[in-house]
Amino acid sequence: MSVEEKLCAMELIWENLRRDEKNIPVPQWHRDLLDEREKLIADGNAHFEDWESAKIWIAGKIREH
Repeated sequence: MSVEEKLCAMELIWENLRRDEKNIPVPQWHRDLLDEREKLIADGNAHFEDWESAKIWIAGKIREH
């Protein structure tokens, strides 16, 4: 398969999964993390970064590897 064909196949698979997301298993650690973050928001203790700062941080992490 060409790269274009692979990307098209991935898009089709993703769209199919997205329509049926309730049947996708979510690991407990992920549920716990989301619960913790929701509690931080509810308590007013959450810290948010703007998207531009987040992109810079992500790019730095990628370069480290």
